[in-house]
Amino acid sequence: QVQLVESGGGSVQAGGSLRLSCTASGRTGSSYAMGWFRQAPGKEREFVAAISKSGITRYYTDSVKGRFTISRDNAKNTVYLQMNSLKPEDTAVYYCGAASTPYIPSMSSNGFGSWGQGTQVTVSS
Repeated sequence: QVQLVESGGGSVQAGGSLRLSCTASGRTGSSYAMGWFRQAPGKEREFVAAISKSGITRYYTDSVKGRFTISRDNAKNTVYLQMNSLKPEDTAVYYCGAASTPYIPSMSSNGFGSWGQGTQVTVSS
């Protein structure tokens, strides 16, 4: 089992930026695909972005394409989510998830078996 710790959330105004970090420990986090998901109050957890072990393959949900960038530093066992041009609809708790494969298994939370505690992102208009 891998343990994940997210950080970097906060409150910003619309148009601002934040960078989320997710550091893995335990089972070698750098060996697996990683993903970011978010959950707003009263809504299902939804896919945001994912990155393969190598970092070559990256997927994004349509609503964040061109604004968010996922990256990873395997030497630091850390995955990042750079969020620019934030909108109020980006407000949610953001979770980091680890897959059990080096490739991205799916864009569903079912494909990721380990989760962090989440970090709150609040964007005001």
